[in-house]
Amino acid sequence: MALNFRQSEILEIAKGEGRVIVEDLAHRFDVTLQTIRRDLTELAESGYLDRVHGGAVPRAGVTNLGYDERRKIHAAAKAAIGKACAAAIPNNCSIILNLGTTTEAVARELLGHRNITVITNNMNVANILVGNPDCEIMVAGGALRRSDGGLVGELTTQFFEQFKVDFAVIGTSAMDTDGDLLDFDFAEVRVSKTIIRQARRSFLVCDHSKLARSAPVRLASLSEVDEVFIDLPLPEELSLRCKDWGTRINLVQG
Repeated sequence: MALNFRQSEILEIAKGEGRVIVEDLAHRFDVTLQTIRRDLTELAESGYLDRVHGGAVPRAGVTNLGYDERRKIHAAAKAAIGKACAAAIPNNCSIILNLGTTTEAVARELLGHRNITVITNNMNVANILVGNPDCEIMVAGGALRRSDGGLVGELTTQFFEQFKVDFAVIGTSAMDTDGDLLDFDFAEVRVSKTIIRQARRSFLVCDHSKLARSAPVRLASLSEVDEVFIDLPLPEELSLRCKDWGTRINLVQG
């Protein structure tokens, strides 16, 4: 199911507050109660929400963690991954960094790079790289996701379509055993797909906890990624697939 802008926002509210109420959403978006009920029904049928009396709640097992909680989880591993990924990025290049606490760890390790251009839809990345005077920063337009400082939506996708960069550094919310990268927000996934297309080389940065999680929206396959930076080995079968795909796995000691 392709989510429209209102439905993506409803999901964000549900994740942040744990519940959405039909009347509150109708007032917030200035639409009828019937429109909101239809949105909630479609989101429930697609597996994102469970309907309850008067509204809906996030479905168990598909709720993303809050930004502050994600930032603290495996912080040492993320720092090590960020350092290893940044070491693979040379000076004098262009880079897209997307959303995620691990991509922010990469940004912190780029503070010493010279003559780089960073294009991002992550306000936190932009704020970090302000500290590098040799870094030109370009920030995408789009709808601001207050929960984590991300910019998403059609405007963000169109912005990234204007570029062809040397490297893309992306994160993911979950990784399936067949190598599919998964996320919670359809609007964010559309942006990330565009980022991968517009890069000559793409790097995935994620800690091992993503192997034990699930999310409902498919972002890409590891076959579409050039290198992965992770702190524990992938399952053996998936590692063999990556070898066939030509996807390099970089194991990082956290």
